[in-house]
Amino acid sequence: MDEIADPSSIAHYRITAKIGQGGMGEVYRATDTKLGRQVAIKVLPEAFAQVPDRLTRFAREARVLASLNHPNIAAIYGVEERALIMELVEGPTLAEQIAQGAVPLDEALAIAREMTEALEYAHDRGVVHRDLKPANIKVAPDGHVKVLDFGLAKAMASEPASGDPISSATVTAEHTAVGLVLGTPAYMSPEQARGRPADRRSDIWAFG
Repeated sequence: MDEIADPSSIAHYRITAKIGQGGMGEVYRATDTKLGRQVAIKVLPEAFAQVPDRLTRFAREARVLASLNHPNIAAIYGVEERALIMELVEGPTLAEQIAQGAVPLDEALAIAREMTEALEYAHDRGVVHRDLKPANIKVAPDGHVKVLDFGLAKAMASEPASGDPISSATVTAEHTAVGLVLGTPAYMSPEQARGRPADRRSDIWAFG
């Protein structure tokens, strides 16, 4: 792999632009040269390269997440070493939209409905988001919602937090013998804050 700080390609994916960065990695727009489609690539933090077992666990979790097939969940296409290949979703995040002013009620209800449909689908398949927040929701140009980073909090377990508590990436700090603290403070359910196991109720809290 080329230097992660500024990669030009990863496997058969040609990097064209950097589109984001956070505690869960840097995100790039790329072209899949085999299939001729645009994708998003999340390059995982350097710490992953130091612990092979974590890469193995991450790949295992990614396979579970790749099994999710729902129109309101951004798809995961595959894993390449320290990189996660994902569906590229255009449009602003819900956090960016909210920053521009209040979302009209009818639009907010439509967004909420599609979010709940995505959550119900994943929960019925045993997958919990664990880091639901406006920054992980995109409103595509066609007006439909895409929930991003579904289940990655669990896959990323033990990455440190960075940034402000409202929009920072997943907090994954060791907390108790029970487990890890996974989530973003401003949207974290009480059980997550205490380092207890999260289930669908944790996502419902964050949604609320």
